[in-house]
Amino acid sequence: MADEVGNKQIILKHYVKGFPKEDDLALQNSVIKLKLPPDSSDSVLVKNLYLSCDPYMRNRMQDSQGGYASSFTLGSPIVGYGVSKVVDSSHPNYKKDDLVWGITGWEEYSLITAPNSLFKIQDTDVPLSYYTGLLGMAGMTAYAGFFEVCSPKKGETVFISAASGAVGQLVGQFAKLTGCYVVGSAGSNDKVDLLKNKFGFDDAFNYKEERDLNVALKRYFPEGIDIYFENVGGKMLDAVLLNMRVHGRIGVCGMISQYNLEKPEPVYNLTSLIGKQLRMQGFLVGNYYHLYPKFFDLVLPHIKEGKITYVEDIAEGLESAPGALIGLFSGRNIGKQLVAVSHE
Repeated sequence: MADEVGNKQIILKHYVKGFPKEDDLALQNSVIKLKLPPDSSDSVLVKNLYLSCDPYMRNRMQDSQGGYASSFTLGSPIVGYGVSKVVDSSHPNYKKDDLVWGITGWEEYSLITAPNSLFKIQDTDVPLSYYTGLLGMAGMTAYAGFFEVCSPKKGETVFISAASGAVGQLVGQFAKLTGCYVVGSAGSNDKVDLLKNKFGFDDAFNYKEERDLNVALKRYFPEGIDIYFENVGGKMLDAVLLNMRVHGRIGVCGMISQYNLEKPEPVYNLTSLIGKQLRMQGFLVGNYYHLYPKFFDLVLPHIKEGKITYVEDIAEGLESAPGALIGLFSGRNIGKQLVAVSHE
């Protein structure tokens, strides 16, 4: 008999409408064998070290029909990106003690039967937690959205909403490395200070203190915006449309202000797309993972040279995971929100 161990798990109790609450999620106990069955093939058993809290997970908490991400299965562990250590493997690409990042369960141990969603971690000279964000999905999202979708040029003006989050902080730094003028918005003065003093943005503002977002954007971009990296939607998008320059580009990464509304806010200024000949494009990071080696080779030297920095907000223990995830939607976190399940 293979050794069995306890396996704490975070499950979704019911599908959610409106703003999610911590008690929509529950901690349950199960057991798992630390050895794969003899007849298993191409499977990987992992111990989860870090779990990534990401806004797109809100869409999976509802009973969605035809969305880009399927709903979580009620009563089963929710899933998301994480960093894990291989315990046992029947897949030729993975062996015991390998470190990986990719899709895993929100639990202490996960059996992954489709390991094509995993990336092997080769470089451990940086914190392993970085593979939940800077060197993981968030980093790839920033890279693909900014360079592949927005096609930046030196000297252009760039605006980023939710700029202190996991993706926004990187887009701003990529833009500065490209030679752009960069302004970000965030929801607190502490986050604004972070953007200007930690991440090197040219300027930033607290959108909660602005009575008129259109006026605010004209103040920071008197000649208009070439690139808008969209993370929030709603009133911010409406104001940005009025302030885009001709042939501007809008990369739509997310719209977190709309995820918990049963009736999304209207956007009134879409006619700006016509007269200003704008390109507004949504994208999914999964379509760009073939570029991961190129992204990694670009970013890793910048990290080691101190040219790219990153801020993480780490919640300790699986028990803290529901609060960490739900806190995303009230802006509780500063920087990349993740959960440390084990420091092994």
